[in-house]
Amino acid sequence: MSADLIDGKAHAAALRAQVAAAGARFNAERGRPAGLAVVLVGEDAASRVYVASKARATLEAGMQSFTHRLPAGATQEEVLELVVRLNADEAVDGILVQLPLPPQIDETAVICAIDPDKDVDGFHVNNAGRLAVGQDGLVPCTPLGCLMLLRARHGSLAGLRAVVVGRSNIVGKPMARLLLAQDCTVTMAHSRTRDLQAVVREADILVAAIGRPLAIPGAWIKPGATVIDVGINRIEDPAGSGKTRLVGDIDFDSAVQVAGAITPVPGGVGPMTIAVLLRNTVVAARRRAGLGADAILCP
Repeated sequence: MSADLIDGKAHAAALRAQVAAAGARFNAERGRPAGLAVVLVGEDAASRVYVASKARATLEAGMQSFTHRLPAGATQEEVLELVVRLNADEAVDGILVQLPLPPQIDETAVICAIDPDKDVDGFHVNNAGRLAVGQDGLVPCTPLGCLMLLRARHGSLAGLRAVVVGRSNIVGKPMARLLLAQDCTVTMAHSRTRDLQAVVREADILVAAIGRPLAIPGAWIKPGATVIDVGINRIEDPAGSGKTRLVGDIDFDSAVQVAGAITPVPGGVGPMTIAVLLRNTVVAARRRAGLGADAILCP
């Protein structure tokens, strides 16, 4: 048996086309494009690449892109002052502060300073609370992207047993809440779960988000399960070439022989994260303008 590959690039391209169409409608209705502001503090190489790709994708979707760069030595007060200005800027519908931040800056304080209605990352405590109680809010991009992939694969998820490995506020917890809202029976596992192998083996849907390379082997996976690998880990090439390669939290080579469907790394969840960020920006723009969410962008 060989699993079907879930093509995140293709799904993301389709979503981005929908976002562009919804953005064009917003522009026609409001006389301006939706706007996304990204704040980058410092010179982290990976963060620079992520910010550049987000800015490019925003422009390709027909939206305005505002990139604000602060030096690595910026104070927390300087970052907070910038966030306050962006909160008040009517051209900005979404604000994203690229993480991680330098050690002198309190990430929680910065996230909490963002207007929840512009919090397109979905990290603000107000949006986390809205998700927890089933109210409309802005949902973290990666979990929502995973949900979209799962619904494209299965249609209804009702009654399926889902296991989420990882309990972060960014992926694990919101993922579990999204699956519960879809009427899955959800188990959240983590580093202290007893007999993790047995728990994983129960999953019709397995979402791995623990940040440890190749941590879950194929032998743990229920035959025919749908596997969503959120992990992005860089490891040395075992061939000894001195190069590195990207792998997920799932041992793909063994899992692909057991699972019914699986996301590759790269090319699985990653492209969906940026596509959902664009989706969240248009949704935020419409809600701020009193227009309601565009139907095509509803998960």
